[in-house]
Amino acid sequence: MKVIVCGAGQVGWQIARHLSSENNDVTVVDNDPALVRRITDSLDVGGVTGFASLPDVLEQAGARDSDMIIAATFSDEVNMIACQVAHSVFKVPRKIARVRAQSYLDPKWADIYRQDHMPIDVIISPEREVANAAMQRLAAPSAFDIQSFADGKVQLIGLTLDENCPVLNTPLRQLTELFSTLKAYVVGVRSGTKLRAAFSDDQLFAGDQIYVVTDEGDIPRMLEIFGKSTQVGKRNLIVGAGNVGLSVASALEALPSRPRTKIVERDRARAEFAADKLDRTIVLHGDGLSIDMLEEAGITSTDAFMAVTDDDKTNLLSCARAKTMGAPLTVCLINDPSLVPLMKPLGVDAYINPRATTVSSILRHVRHGRVRAVYSIGDAEAEVIEAQVLSTSPIAGKRVRDTNLPEGAMIGAVVKGKQVVIPRSDTLIEETDVLIVFAMARQVPQVEQLFRVSIDFF
Repeated sequence: MKVIVCGAGQVGWQIARHLSSENNDVTVVDNDPALVRRITDSLDVGGVTGFASLPDVLEQAGARDSDMIIAATFSDEVNMIACQVAHSVFKVPRKIARVRAQSYLDPKWADIYRQDHMPIDVIISPEREVANAAMQRLAAPSAFDIQSFADGKVQLIGLTLDENCPVLNTPLRQLTELFSTLKAYVVGVRSGTKLRAAFSDDQLFAGDQIYVVTDEGDIPRMLEIFGKSTQVGKRNLIVGAGNVGLSVASALEALPSRPRTKIVERDRARAEFAADKLDRTIVLHGDGLSIDMLEEAGITSTDAFMAVTDDDKTNLLSCARAKTMGAPLTVCLINDPSLVPLMKPLGVDAYINPRATTVSSILRHVRHGRVRAVYSIGDAEAEVIEAQVLSTSPIAGKRVRDTNLPEGAMIGAVVKGKQVVIPRSDTLIEETDVLIVFAMARQVPQVEQLFRVSIDFF
């Protein structure tokens, strides 16, 4: 597959790295020659310096025979025009654009994205993706990571094990025997800084971070087994009334449980704008790092504190301060993954990485064959893949023990119609089944090959 990636920033870098590692022909376009040089020196990709919206630049990048363009520059307008030019001039079949401005995403303007107007096949909104991730964090307050698969029937949940976890020092094989009716499966373990696939002989220790694939209905029981709280907070405090904070507050207002929410925003004009947009949320004008402001916002009675400003350090420090003032759950927005190791010393419970959520959303629309969704774990260390089994797949009609998955990959769940099945060695994989597969990064191409019958973009 020949792909043009517009933008050599963090998102473009990760997309190019994923696609090039899977033997795709990738060319990256950016108007910053230093970024283009950095990405071509580090990855097996081509590079073109120039504005991605210009026809001659896209032609130089190989648009005439490209299969897909992914426009992920910092400019919405460049992304949109790049897709328009790719369609009108070069007839590129598949066009994906990252669009941030909420006005472009308003449903009343949806007609502009018809093929005869603004031909964009998939629009990715980072702010909406991050807001969705934030809502998932609030839904499982004891998890540091959470992602939905199979239309919400299956969840991937990341947990940090405490000293009081009831199943420490227990082999995973024994856990399966003890809780035979539990629809949950540990697929990954991070001990220290190293992430690895989980095996049946592995034991869990305090401080380990585990990734569990579970049936949505078994989440409360699974959390109890690992010694985690299942209580969802009713009082939320958000720092930052930008697009992300506003989206989260709007989503909270729409919940049937009607939780009470407050937002602290430093910029007065933005605070007034948020107050006009929200109905039941209290908007406070002030500094989220201020002790007086946090006390005025009721930090001592807050169930969940979320810092989602556009500054990573402000988010980290405000979460750390909220934790010292009694907030039981703190969630931090972090763009720079190198800051993630600071979470534990600062007492921050969970984080959201906009880059990871955006990259995962884009890759969901890039994959071959019947791969329907993908979620990147950590700094692209592993992926969880949702894929449908076709009659021509080499694993169709086989038992799990006979699938010959590469070492470092495992099936976490099998969805048969409306039923979620936690796989055992004798579980039969049939045509139309949907598999949730955990795979370390180096095994992803081999796993995808099990579901790939031909290149399929649509």
